[in-house]
Amino acid sequence: MSINCPRGTRGPRKEPSLHPPRRATPRRYLMCPPAHFEVTYSINPWMDPAKPVDVPLAVAQWEDLRDRYRTLGHTVEELTPRHGLPDMVFAANGATVVDGRVLGARFAFREREPEAEAHLEWFQANGFDRVHEPVHINEGEGDFAATASYVLAGRGFRASPLSHGEAQEFFGRPVIGLDLVDPRYYHLDTALAVLDDATDQVMYHPPAFSPGSREVLRRLFPDALLAGDEDAAALGLNAVSDGLHVLLPQSATGLFDPLRERGYEPIGMDLSELLKGGGSVKCCTQELRV
Repeated sequence: MSINCPRGTRGPRKEPSLHPPRRATPRRYLMCPPAHFEVTYSINPWMDPAKPVDVPLAVAQWEDLRDRYRTLGHTVEELTPRHGLPDMVFAANGATVVDGRVLGARFAFREREPEAEAHLEWFQANGFDRVHEPVHINEGEGDFAATASYVLAGRGFRASPLSHGEAQEFFGRPVIGLDLVDPRYYHLDTALAVLDDATDQVMYHPPAFSPGSREVLRRLFPDALLAGDEDAAALGLNAVSDGLHVLLPQSATGLFDPLRERGYEPIGMDLSELLKGGGSVKCCTQELRV
């Protein structure tokens, strides 16, 4: 038996999508190979010098991430690693670039201090002429995240609150301070990820923030994807998005379906060896916004 539809219709009406179609935009990233990666000191709860590091495995995992970016159509620049600086692989910490303006880093721990100079030298040698060497402690995109409307700024474990005003003055964008309260999420990029920087879409782990900062995030991003304890503990929020593809730790399985429901395409990456240093996808990836 056939079913006749009223004239002008083609079948049952479909509910409209709650989320607009996602679109990837080409990005330019700065990364640093983990040629000298090791864990010989501890400056965050993830680091344990007693656990051996497999450098060839770390390099292979890093190369997989780099190659995936290139396969997706993005440009990856490489910073030359320096002996004695094992954390240089976490290139996101070396600077923050917004509108072609480079705010350098000033590290909280002496073990990482020389990384700031290495990054500034790279920018000066690669055509960036608006470079600011900071007065106050900030660890680059570890604690700064740019959206269309704001620069979100973490504080509580590394960055000085005074760095927020310095960033606002330099970038000319509103800087929103957010207090981190869980030592496991010592940088903003371990507790919050920007999913679509053109439309202010983010995901974050509420317990990583103070009550007041949670309220600020709720007001600014009422439709944010909220990550639970297990996915946050897998550093699932240490993710990178091009507006469509979201590269994140493959063990953060609870985030995959919610991302798909919002129109994103999650791509799981294995950076388990680099997790021994307290970083994952985003920590390895500095975005050059020009």
